[in-house]
Amino acid sequence: MAVIALAGCSGAPGVTTTALALLLSWPLESGRRMILAECDPDGGSVLHGLLQGTLGDRYGLRNLSVAARQGDLGNAFWRQLIDLSSEDGKSEASHDRLLLPGITDPAQAASLGSVWKALGVIFRGIAAEHGHDVLIDLGRRGAFGPSGVLAEQADAVFVVVRNTLRCLQAAEGRVRALEERIGDVSVVMVNEGPYPAGEVQRVLQVPVVATLPYAPKDAQVLSDGGEQPRHFTRSALMKAARTGSTLLVQRAALRRARLDPAGVSIAVGGVTRAR
Repeated sequence: MAVIALAGCSGAPGVTTTALALLLSWPLESGRRMILAECDPDGGSVLHGLLQGTLGDRYGLRNLSVAARQGDLGNAFWRQLIDLSSEDGKSEASHDRLLLPGITDPAQAASLGSVWKALGVIFRGIAAEHGHDVLIDLGRRGAFGPSGVLAEQADAVFVVVRNTLRCLQAAEGRVRALEERIGDVSVVMVNEGPYPAGEVQRVLQVPVVATLPYAPKDAQVLSDGGEQPRHFTRSALMKAARTGSTLLVQRAALRRARLDPAGVSIAVGGVTRAR
């Protein structure tokens, strides 16, 4: 299964909102799970956005630094996950859409220096051994610096971009820097501005794999825990996210096959992962 990273740029492109839309609409077969990990070194937003502070800050990435020092990172990871399955409109939670909340203060990122690489191995193991999908929210800066190892370990990296002049100008440098670090990247476009996908591809010189509508009211449900309108799960945003998730998985599979055409695997720390 796939490990997919989402990265952003300046101009508030909506990385976390996009990640949540994908999490809650991701098509899952029986027995499979989708895990969203907030790995933004500037801090996560779901605990006090979508969840409106109802769980405090008892769960999350910050607790894993202590577990790593105690040699218990693998077990602690599963204890820090929050079940968001009921957020997808189902009457009963199916426990298949899980969230690892991010840090609540950017200062906490300093304690995670050794954790990022270990998380990358865990994510690869979850995909390879359990058949689950992992979505990593790297925020605006997380694809660089110490947490950038997560982008390097992902099957595919997508930059979330709004098709406005301001965001495209900011995205150009970010895309080039990511290409230098990890190779090819792709774009998920939020269709707020006047430029069609073809023009965005021409400017950024990378493919636009999926497009989401600019839908502020629906997006506010995910970003700020706004009141969920009727038929939210069938809204244009969520329908596009369902279509987009399939396209992202296909792109990740193609890139994985291209980088490892023989499908050869090696064991790293007891976890099977592709070379």
